[in-house]
Amino acid sequence: MKAGLSQSVRLGQELKINPRLYQAMDMLTMPLLDLQQHLKQELLVNPFLELIEDDSDDETGDADDETEESPTEGEAFEVPLEEAAPAPETDPRSQETDWEEILLDGFDVSGPREDREEREYTEPVSVSHGGLEDDLREQLDLLSLTPRQRVLADEFIGNINDDGYLACDLDEILRGINAEVERSAEATGRDSGPVPYFTPAEADEMLAIIQRLEPPGVGARDLRECLLLQLRELPGDHSLARRVLAEHFEELIAHRWAEIARRVGSTAAEVQHAADQIAKLNPKPGFTRSETPDGYVIPDLVVEKVDGQYLVFLNDTNIPRLRLSRVYQEMARDRKKFTPEHKEFIASKLNAAQWLVQAIEQRRQTMLKVMHFIVDRQRDFFEKGVQFLKPLTLREVADVIGMHESTVSRVTSDKYVQTPRGVLPLKFFFSSGIATAGGEDMSARGIKDKIDKLVKDEDPKDPLTDQAIVEMLEKEGIRIARRTVAKYREQLRVLPARMRKRV
Repeated sequence: MKAGLSQSVRLGQELKINPRLYQAMDMLTMPLLDLQQHLKQELLVNPFLELIEDDSDDETGDADDETEESPTEGEAFEVPLEEAAPAPETDPRSQETDWEEILLDGFDVSGPREDREEREYTEPVSVSHGGLEDDLREQLDLLSLTPRQRVLADEFIGNINDDGYLACDLDEILRGINAEVERSAEATGRDSGPVPYFTPAEADEMLAIIQRLEPPGVGARDLRECLLLQLRELPGDHSLARRVLAEHFEELIAHRWAEIARRVGSTAAEVQHAADQIAKLNPKPGFTRSETPDGYVIPDLVVEKVDGQYLVFLNDTNIPRLRLSRVYQEMARDRKKFTPEHKEFIASKLNAAQWLVQAIEQRRQTMLKVMHFIVDRQRDFFEKGVQFLKPLTLREVADVIGMHESTVSRVTSDKYVQTPRGVLPLKFFFSSGIATAGGEDMSARGIKDKIDKLVKDEDPKDPLTDQAIVEMLEKEGIRIARRTVAKYREQLRVLPARMRKRV
């Protein structure tokens, strides 16, 4: 076959997602705080957007006001663009203002700087506190350590992880710091004589110093040592607990009270009491000094019961309220003043502003639709509690409100709602179901709550086995397999019956 070049014509269709749709989908996914920051940033970079002040007198527009039509891309949204607010009584074109100069000078129409500074405000910024490492170094500063000891102490602290445990053994620490000592001696020409290496005795002494610091248990090499260090700092007599930890740790984990009692010459009840003391200790002491900031949840939606009806509100009072700037819309209409480059810039910014306002409204309407359906479907939950939570899937919501399943997933992702039963993630209302004898489905979350209550109400001396829980649920008309009960029990972090038994 002879090689060569040829041309052909092919007709086809291809589906492409518009960049504006990506923006709308991102805004659906954003939690409240992220959306707030995003809108503030857009307000800074787009001159066609302006903030609606709460005390503004011109928030409502006239029905006859004309606005620039949104681009063809905007037709992807179902909610129409809100009418822009009317301009101030003074016509902007009647003022002696060179709009072209303002456009080229960065859209600065805010007046003298002194006026702008009066309207500036500051936002509280969280201050990062030092973590465990900084806290340990501050405690070492209060001790009378020699320079040599301080160097070794810094090596130890650098090997303590966020849990508070020493992440390597003493031999590894000595190898690392002695390698630094050797390199330092070579660099200063002092390697001809004896090199002052750190010794295992110095490492043991420094480990004891580190393990005396706060929080108790820091610097431990394993869980057993961590708990023993914490027991050492507790007031009172804990000799039995220390012996159980030191000599019978594996039996303690397996809750073999009778075997431990026989070996230590005590009763099973006394051993169990010692185990209760141990259970109150912190297995990860480093987290008490963690620099990880607290996670605050601001609900995106609010559900309130008013006159027997559950009403849904958007908690968007802190969201910047944006609209199209009438001043810049008036300026953009007179396109004869601008070069093609300026016209392209104006068109792109105006389109972006229109799309953003539409996307905000689309987000609001979509969230309200989803939450209204959830409230209607889960009314028994709001009235009676989690055991009456009905099974619900994203597809069911999507079919009812006429949207795609992925859209519902974005709406419910990382979103929270404030309800009469507490602040809950929207994902809380979605779970699989198990058939009951009455023909209705019960959510897995409701069954977990039943299992949790059965365990809490059981006789500690004769705890319920998984099979006993299955039989009790069957009496209530809930058919469930024993392995499913075991899975739910593990998800609830409930121990097996053998390990829950009290003597």
